[in-house]
Amino acid sequence: MNRESYIGRETMAMSLEGKVAIITGASSGIGRATAVVFARERAKVVLAARRISEGEKVAKEIQAAGGTALFVLADVSRAEEVKALIAQTVSKYGRLDCAVNNAAAIWNEQKRTGDFSEQDFDREVNGNLKSVWLCLRSELEQMRTQDSPGGTIVNVSSVNGLGGAPGAAFYSMAKAGILALTKAAAMEYTAEGIRVNALVAGTFDTPMLSTALERAAGGDAERLKTIEERFLSMVPLRRIGRPEEAAEAAAWLCSDASSYVTGHSMIVDGGLTAWAR
Repeated sequence: MNRESYIGRETMAMSLEGKVAIITGASSGIGRATAVVFARERAKVVLAARRISEGEKVAKEIQAAGGTALFVLADVSRAEEVKALIAQTVSKYGRLDCAVNNAAAIWNEQKRTGDFSEQDFDREVNGNLKSVWLCLRSELEQMRTQDSPGGTIVNVSSVNGLGGAPGAAFYSMAKAGILALTKAAAMEYTAEGIRVNALVAGTFDTPMLSTALERAAGGDAERLKTIEERFLSMVPLRRIGRPEEAAEAAAWLCSDASSYVTGHSMIVDGGLTAWAR
């Protein structure tokens, strides 16, 4: 390749100006931070969540800061609600350019693998894996068939999906499934101008983390403190991540600055899994 062909070429900035983006699980945590960062980058943001008051509050905060945001009530584990979410987005803004499939929850109490029930399995798959696939399916269809086809999708996984987590086998299974789903879709839709990547999240200061830690501690304040200290000792950066740090990575993956990146699992975990990679 001729080196002169790209010497002096302008560096592509992480701009999402004018892009229409859906963020699921946007009422708190990483989803909320992602919606705020996308709005800061001048994207038109559609926030999807199951909690009305929290979701509307985030949308109003974005609007008050000069951003463009719309809240849509949606349980993304239900196909009809996902289709309605896409339809409302396109009705309001005309197209879909970006999506961050972030919605997730802790569905089961910690148990050993053989102690889970079929109901536990179905709950975890529906809430943390099927939901991502339902969103991905509808987003791909919209991006593929709209005028000026194309777009970028980020599926949010977890470092638990890179291996296993004692007491949370089904959660790890669901998050591993997201990674495989992402890679397959990335290879299938490149010809239609669609990039698909995964954000592999480590430990972030979110309500979901607080819930997990409190469950693990069983209401014991001293045990909770011990668990938190053990977590910190495992992270080379010696701190819990800020949701905004995950959001910045998602924004980069959806921007033109990452135009040569697809099928990638971007690990954002403060070095937690560096020893095993």
